[in-house]
Amino acid sequence: MVWEVFENKVVRELVETYRPVWSIGHALALLGWDSETYMPRRGVEERALSRADLFVLRRRMLLRKELLDLLERAEAAEGLNEFEEGVVRVIRREVRIASSLPEEFVFEFAKLREEATHAWRHAKEKDDYDAFKPYLARIVEYARRMADYLGWEGHPYNALLDLYEEGLTIEDVDRVFDSIIPVLRSVYESVRSRGLYPENHPLESVEYDTRVMEAVNREVLDLLGYPWDRGRLDVSPHPFTISMGVDDVRITTRYEGKNFKHTLYAVIHEFGHALYELQIDGRLKASPLASGASLGVHESQSRFWENVVGRSREFVSMMSPILRKRLEFLSGYSDEDLYFYVNTVKPGFIRVEADELTYNFHIFLRYKLEKDLVAGEIGVEDLPELWNGLMEELLGIKPRTYKEGVLQDIHWSHGSIGYFPTYTLGTVLAAQIKAALDRRLGGLYKTLESEGAGPVREGLRELIHQYGKTYPPKTLVEKSLGEPMNPEYYNEYIREKFAKA
Repeated sequence: MVWEVFENKVVRELVETYRPVWSIGHALALLGWDSETYMPRRGVEERALSRADLFVLRRRMLLRKELLDLLERAEAAEGLNEFEEGVVRVIRREVRIASSLPEEFVFEFAKLREEATHAWRHAKEKDDYDAFKPYLARIVEYARRMADYLGWEGHPYNALLDLYEEGLTIEDVDRVFDSIIPVLRSVYESVRSRGLYPENHPLESVEYDTRVMEAVNREVLDLLGYPWDRGRLDVSPHPFTISMGVDDVRITTRYEGKNFKHTLYAVIHEFGHALYELQIDGRLKASPLASGASLGVHESQSRFWENVVGRSREFVSMMSPILRKRLEFLSGYSDEDLYFYVNTVKPGFIRVEADELTYNFHIFLRYKLEKDLVAGEIGVEDLPELWNGLMEELLGIKPRTYKEGVLQDIHWSHGSIGYFPTYTLGTVLAAQIKAALDRRLGGLYKTLESEGAGPVREGLRELIHQYGKTYPPKTLVEKSLGEPMNPEYYNEYIREKFAKA
């Protein structure tokens, strides 16, 4: 690797010494992708063992005396550039987390997560919460232990939030929800009472051929500018993106056989994640900085492409020729019909299928439950009833099955407690990024119409993507967008699109 951005000799040596840690992460990412896509079901026991061993090995490599000594020397160095300071910050943070978690705990938790993921998959298929409940109870126990190992102030959930969004606290999250939930409630009630957007659309019940829909998805990815020599599109039970490195980023979707917008917008969403990784400065390749700043910033990219771009009239018109060429059942539907089809507003049980207006109610529900779980105020046996009650309170509907409720998400089986709030942070930040691109491009939608997605990709690269992990997320937002995260941009975006329709 050239790594010419690291000019300081000690920092360069630190990055080189860190590289085996990156390499193990690369291997873990590839094994994780395989687990979710093509691995035979009976491979789970051996895969769980191998991944657990690799997590332990990664921890050992990170805590080597050679690396720790170099880190101390780099921290004492003067005149470091922004990339070098970023390397020191990121490695110090990783060392702090790794040294806080005992090796036995790392091994056991990694093994549990692999087993729990497959248990969740089978439990969801059978709609059997009791089959998953013992795994979830252990996941929550490990999350509580992790918070205690890491140390926390105010609330144990803060330690878990910080794992996914550096520096994030429940005060930050509460501030965002306190701002947007009242606006969402008001606009949602207005939309439904005035009939501004349809609750249902005839296209939602139309069946499609999976092979044809895969071709549509690939052509839409071409329209967006997805580089096939650096990426893949595969199938998984829960759509996701995973990065092995700057030049190997893979996305998945799922095909349900009808209501084609679900698979299409899963692809557009995951494209946003992938583009972030693909547009990181190549000079940071295989270094500690070669990934997104945080999950919240990452989610801002996927939600930006899925909603701000993907569900706009302008982009629907751009996709229209592809859709009409492949999907014969669209004859007789105008582009305006398609716009309202992808923008229906109605209460729904499934988060990943939620419309733009109701989506954050789903995150708010999970956030409240996670906080109480970690604090020990509720147990996993309480979740189905509490989940259903909150769903009824927020959206006026009550799940009829576990699959519609507490079993629908894969994240808890992954041990990802503290993760869900980043979806709302990203959704809010996406509107603020839109405002920045409006200023930069002289109008985001005008540019899409006249020049396509290229200038938008370039704008995101310059504002966000190129830096990777160089800056903490709060610093990156302020540096790139000119101010800290401000939920008012999102509130105005929602009012403009829905209430003023």
